[in-house]
Amino acid sequence: MSIGIGLLRWTTETLGALGVYGLFILAVIESIFFPIPVDVLLIILVALNPAFWWWFAIVAVVGSVLGAMVGYWLGYLGEIVLLERLFKKKHIEKVHNLFNKYETGAIFIAGFTPIPYKVFAVAAGVFYIRFWPFVITSFVARGLRFFIVAGVAAWVAQLDMSFPAALVNALTIFLVLLGVEAWIAWKLWWKKI
Repeated sequence: MSIGIGLLRWTTETLGALGVYGLFILAVIESIFFPIPVDVLLIILVALNPAFWWWFAIVAVVGSVLGAMVGYWLGYLGEIVLLERLFKKKHIEKVHNLFNKYETGAIFIAGFTPIPYKVFAVAAGVFYIRFWPFVITSFVARGLRFFIVAGVAAWVAQLDMSFPAALVNALTIFLVLLGVEAWIAWKLWWKKI
């Protein structure tokens, strides 16, 4: 079993067993360093309890932004040395160029699309991006993303299907939306740097 599959299994089993608390923990650590996206556990929890989709979305947003704030301050205090330990130099340079050009626009795109948000959260501190605009933009971007994902998952879960079919459909819709987001970000924005 690969490390990625093992980590995914651990995330869904261990943090999933903690329910909304596990979702909060995952949202915090995913915004700093953890590779498994919050969306995976968010979809599972919503599929199990579709009536509470909005609550799960709120928890994911708050946890994600709190984690991003920690990442920001780690970057701010650790400066470029921390960034160089966590991420590849070519990614750091690309993110720095994006911040110089777009600042909060870069945060919004990273927070809403599959671009690794954690890189931008830590880098925002390293590159001394203004803190409160960073936080507000993070809330908006992560809020849009997680409310859309949770809302679609709840809609699919409420269709008259068995749980596995509903989960597969929700994950399929999520992956399609993720692909569309990635393609749009790549075509319109990311390649310009």
